[in-house]
Amino acid sequence: RCHHTSISQMCSCSKTISDEKYQDPFQLGRKDLKNLYEDIKKELLVSTAELREMCEYYFDGKGKAFRPMIVVLMARACNIHHNNSREMQASQRSVAIIAEMIHTASLVHDDVIDDANSRRGKMTVNQIWGERKAVLAGDFILSAASVALARIGNTTIISVLTQVIEDLVRGEFLQLGSKENENERFAHYLEKTFKKTASLIANSCKAVSILGCPDPKVHEIAYQYGKNVGIAFQLIDDVLDFTSCADHLGKPTAADLKLGLATGPVLFACRQFPEMNAMIMRRFSKPGDVERARKYVLQSDGVQQTTYLAQRYCHEATREISKLRPSPEREALIQLTDMVLLRDK
Repeated sequence: RCHHTSISQMCSCSKTISDEKYQDPFQLGRKDLKNLYEDIKKELLVSTAELREMCEYYFDGKGKAFRPMIVVLMARACNIHHNNSREMQASQRSVAIIAEMIHTASLVHDDVIDDANSRRGKMTVNQIWGERKAVLAGDFILSAASVALARIGNTTIISVLTQVIEDLVRGEFLQLGSKENENERFAHYLEKTFKKTASLIANSCKAVSILGCPDPKVHEIAYQYGKNVGIAFQLIDDVLDFTSCADHLGKPTAADLKLGLATGPVLFACRQFPEMNAMIMRRFSKPGDVERARKYVLQSDGVQQTTYLAQRYCHEATREISKLRPSPEREALIQLTDMVLLRDK
């Protein structure tokens, strides 16, 4: 099963985009993201050649820049909503840069915790330079992001974005634990998903809305859009761990099971195959557990149910962002919800 579940037939999201108005979000945001990675590298100026090479390793321009893209589109959508200005402020663009830096620092640290050996189709920092240096490289990227954040000079923005760093740590701790009760287990999984993935998108969107518009209602719209898209993004990520090829994904498949993690598809499959409960409790540690669990998931409707759940979050994100004044950026943010659902890596 080396393919992505066909979501296009299942997609029930409201289509509010006519062919004339449709604009590729990545085309629309490209101007604001020009030189993004060069600007990040300027923030990472260090005297040690090795540390610089490690810090710049993932900022090679080959990432999707998904998070900065959402942030710049949200900034412009909020600016248009407030005073019909399509121009983005320098401080709003800084938030996009900081978001990508925090995200990348978390990837470097995650790979150390997971002892991962590949990311985006190439070897991980910890595989090349070792775990100790990888931890320090992640710390350095985070500290450089903090310096850039302080430079914005707005205490509210600092407060909003430092919440992300706290959530990332709490989310990682949640991932290291597990719940015995089946109902608690799903709530635990969604809370972990919010803290590890969605908080960054939600709070970055909120930060640029605060910089662009004084209305607290708009700040809440931006936050809710980011939160819902972020959770949907991770749910699809968890689906792809079962349905996509390792070559296509750029990292090993069934990686979550090997790490002992019960994600959405596993938790849904467990309702049809209760014998999975024991495997979840021992974190798939017995020989053959990973293979059996994967087989159960693919025999169940776990993948489909997780996809439906992601659609519901995307639908909610669309509902929220539709409260803003119409603009090409608003339509692009709606279009992004479909891209989240239909991505295959």
